[in-house]
Amino acid sequence: MSAQNPMVSLTVCVRDGVDWVDGCIESLKAQTYRPIEIVAVDDGSSDGSKEKLLAWHDLEAEVPTRILTQEPKGLSSGRQWAVDESKGDWIAITDIDVRPEPDWIAKLVENVQPIDESEKVVAVTGRTVFEHEGDIVSRVRSVEIATKYRSRPRRTSLANGPCSMFERESLLAIGGFDPEWYHAEDMEVSLRLISDGGTIVYTPDAVVHHVPELESSRFLAKRCRDARAHMRIVRHYPRRKRSGPNLDFIGSSTVVLVVFPMWLMALLTGIPFLTSFATQPNWSWEEAQTWWQTKLLLFTLLLMLIHEIILWRGPLGVVNRGALKAGKFSIFEIFKIRNLTIRWSIALWKGLALGMKDAIQGKNGHRPLLGKQRK
Repeated sequence: MSAQNPMVSLTVCVRDGVDWVDGCIESLKAQTYRPIEIVAVDDGSSDGSKEKLLAWHDLEAEVPTRILTQEPKGLSSGRQWAVDESKGDWIAITDIDVRPEPDWIAKLVENVQPIDESEKVVAVTGRTVFEHEGDIVSRVRSVEIATKYRSRPRRTSLANGPCSMFERESLLAIGGFDPEWYHAEDMEVSLRLISDGGTIVYTPDAVVHHVPELESSRFLAKRCRDARAHMRIVRHYPRRKRSGPNLDFIGSSTVVLVVFPMWLMALLTGIPFLTSFATQPNWSWEEAQTWWQTKLLLFTLLLMLIHEIILWRGPLGVVNRGALKAGKFSIFEIFKIRNLTIRWSIALWKGLALGMKDAIQGKNGHRPLLGKQRK
């Protein structure tokens, strides 16, 4: 490569990801682009990640690798420390459970030049492929992410955390990554860059691979964090105050949100009918005690029908049908998808509730509603 190529700093943070450290660092050192350096931060790991990461520290290597360690302060804090310690003209970010393809950085750098005078390219983002195994969770996640990327425009609103690169000067000009942010630091930085007149370019050929999300508990915890952080994003950057493209990476979550309220309404409206049926063994359709019991039963059945339509049609339907095609089609598989979708919806509502609490208390990156921000 030419000596005139811009220097790129590859940064990654880890907390308790000991099984992923070697694979991630190896894939970063295997990048074909030059010149590059690696800056990795351990964020208070307690599982041996710190020690495994420190073994990679080598400032004299062909790809200089700097390892930093800190007490647990959060991903945003770690990302910003890596930026402060880096030397690159461009700062690439990824995650410890991600494996970039060898030409990931090369493909990103190919797209840093604007195509017209209206563009000021301040970030370039690639494509994350979620791997999957035999379980329903990783299959749903894999299809969902693939569906999001399929309709993504060239000018996008989000430089995704696992696969993006930022111009150093532009990133520092908007304040970089704020250590007070709770999650979604990539989205917050992206919206600030766009508000400052920048353009984020999507490059589908710059591919990274994410390890499978196997456990439902991990999947649901991440969705809860996403929703909690999204409360901050929506509050600080409402559509009426934003310029540029709309948020283009929400995906099926907005549809999943309605699942839990629908099941809750179905349960509540079905209670009178179930109570009558249980207490009166000889109850029949012709002997319904009151007209409203029948009305509520019909309403319950309507809600269940709507749920089935949501489950198999539209954005969520694309995900669920795709997950079934990747596995064995059976009643048991369908039941597992229903179960995961309901729990997914509950996790989103829990996250929104926590995000509202953060807003009221002025915590985790929220501006305080009233008075002085509490720490």
